[in-house]
Amino acid sequence: MINEEKGFGKNLTNYGDKEFSKYLRKSFAKSMGYSNESLNKPIVGICYTESGFNNCHRNFPEMLEAVKRGVLSSGALPISFPVISLGETFLNPTSMVYRNLMAMCVEEMITAQPMDSVILMGGCDKTVPALLMGAFSANIPTTLLVPGPMMTGKYKGERVGACTDCRKFWAKYRSNEIDKNEIDLIEGKLATTSGTCAVMGTASTMAIIAETLGIMLPGSASIPSVHADRLRVSEETGILASKMAINNSPKPKDFIDKKSFENALRVLLAISGSTNAIIHLTAIAGRLGIQLNLNELNNLSDETPVLVNLKPVGNGYMEDLYNAGGIDGILHELKKQLNLKCKNINGETLEERLNNSQKEKFDKSIIYSFSNPVNKKGGLIALFGSLAPDGAILKRAAATKSLLEHEGRAVVFSSLEDLSKRIDDPNLDVNENDILVLQNAGPSSNSGMPEAGYLPIPKKLAKKGVKDMVRISDARMSGTAFGTIILHVTPESNKNGPLSIVKNGDKIKLSESNKSIDLLISKEEILSRISNLLKIKNIYKRGYKKLYQESVLPATMGCDFDFLN
Repeated sequence: MINEEKGFGKNLTNYGDKEFSKYLRKSFAKSMGYSNESLNKPIVGICYTESGFNNCHRNFPEMLEAVKRGVLSSGALPISFPVISLGETFLNPTSMVYRNLMAMCVEEMITAQPMDSVILMGGCDKTVPALLMGAFSANIPTTLLVPGPMMTGKYKGERVGACTDCRKFWAKYRSNEIDKNEIDLIEGKLATTSGTCAVMGTASTMAIIAETLGIMLPGSASIPSVHADRLRVSEETGILASKMAINNSPKPKDFIDKKSFENALRVLLAISGSTNAIIHLTAIAGRLGIQLNLNELNNLSDETPVLVNLKPVGNGYMEDLYNAGGIDGILHELKKQLNLKCKNINGETLEERLNNSQKEKFDKSIIYSFSNPVNKKGGLIALFGSLAPDGAILKRAAATKSLLEHEGRAVVFSSLEDLSKRIDDPNLDVNENDILVLQNAGPSSNSGMPEAGYLPIPKKLAKKGVKDMVRISDARMSGTAFGTIILHVTPESNKNGPLSIVKNGDKIKLSESNKSIDLLISKEEILSRISNLLKIKNIYKRGYKKLYQESVLPATMGCDFDFLN
């Protein structure tokens, strides 16, 4: 009979007769061609997210073979199983709505099926957070494997890559600098290989953060998707997961703690990573019972420099970071600020990891030194004030410096539909010193917190050469975007936060130095306007979307579900 403590003997289906359950499972397993020897091995589950609707994971079939090779060579049995896949550009209304659904699926499939360790295979923006949220809740021996970033392409001699360059060329098209024929040609040059976006977007940010947390093999986050090293690290991940299955350790809660997340926040600030990472890190930490708050972010940001020269803040791409020495170069520069006793999946401390890589030479044109950084302060900060009592996020490293201290007149859009209808109206009353405000795009809104915070510059201004304006919303922004953009305003409009009562012509003041965002009307007027608001009706009446709207927590709590946090 099979071993109840390992492999196929775990999580038996309940028929009211345990011996029959083992007998029946073994019988059905044999229909898949397994020998008795295989049936008695520990199992490495491979949580597999390949999908025809997810371009990021196109290299997964080849990677899967390498993973299985590593598992089999080390004494365990690899079994892959599908879960939901979140292709960023293929989901309506937005992939953010489905992150928690995927996290639930991952947790339930890990805990319901027989496996002794699990390899999480995923890399697209919301996929890594969902995988980690679910697996950390399940808390079995776990490791992560990402597909790696895309390689860049060429257009008219210029190196280009998804997706900062997508936005750059689209802005040129909107301002009539290039025509329809040219934008159609460029469309085929931006994303030319498998893998995640080639810049420091959300996918790359979350891969680097996951490596910093210690849940994946050191040095594996930035390997390009098409590089042979990506297959080698896939095999090594299989070997590691096999050892973890045999030893039943380590589990995420054994080695990831609050200090691990402090390191992750430091690195996030140093790479000037995606604003989305604040939400995701908060949700992931919550699954381990660890709380993060925006005041901690500000404290770290003021003393953590931006070190990485990658788009959208700099000039390089993820392949440059890999060639420059990868994450080790960043960690070396931050060494004095990091918690060096934190451990990784291999059991080594961060101090031991850095000692083992001391002889590496890092390219200072991509990974700047601590003493000569890209920016002296971290790329992200939280703002507080009468417009955002519970906080908002600004990626100051990607902002126009002259706009970081700015007072302007509000031009308000009440919804995404209103924005789409009026932003390019030649009669829109707007000038370049105004502040664009989008309402009702937060977590519980009918739009599900889309990456709409990157409000387009009104066409009438874009044609005049205006490249940036202060833009404010309770929505999110792609990690590949740039501009003076304030996001995740909390409380959100849908919960009758102050953002919901902003009117055209109201004055708003942004102060990066004070970390503040204020609606310049009296407190009494704010309360009066809020008291007269009508409750917004949710449009979803059934199924998962209804559950989402009713259960999602605010951005400051990671947008997890209230019953999962």
